[in-house]
Formats: sequence, structure tokens, C-alpha cells
Amino acid sequence: MAPFDTTRRYVRVTGERDNGFVEFDFAVGEPEIFVEMILPPAAFAEFCHANHVERLEAAAGEGGADDWNWRLADATRTRFKPQ
Repeated sequence: MAPFDTTRRYVRVTGERDNGFVEFDFAVGEPEIFVEMILPPAAFAEFCHANHVERLEAAAGEGGADDWNWRLADATRTRFKPQ
């Protein structure tokens, strides 16, 4: 097994809000262990540059309806949906 490499940073864009905010996953060392984040486009670009990220493709099956394919972003879209 390869050692955990904290110098490797990953970003996977998961969506874009109507107001332009970028939704993405950010991981350090292992792309499978990530936090969900959201930033305005300019801040997202700066964040990616500052962290020297590797861009990942969207996860296979993303957007499904099963119980294990749930994201915090799904809850905010439902709760804070514009009226």
C-alpha cells in the first residue's frame, strides 16, 4: 500500500447553483475521503490554484436516488429552494 500523500489535492465539481456558486468535493491524499464545499467562481479558481489540485471527473452514478447516494448539497437544494 502506498503511503498517504498529503501533497496530493483533489477537486471534483459536483454542480453549479443558479447564482453561479460552484459545488465541489475537496480531498487531501485520498480522493475517496472528501468534504463538500461551495464557493463563488473566482474564489473556486483561486482555491484550486493555491492548492495545486488535480481535477477529477464526476463520480459514476452521481445523482441517483438510493439511500447511500445522498449529499449535503441535496438537503440545501430542498430546504433553501427559491420560492
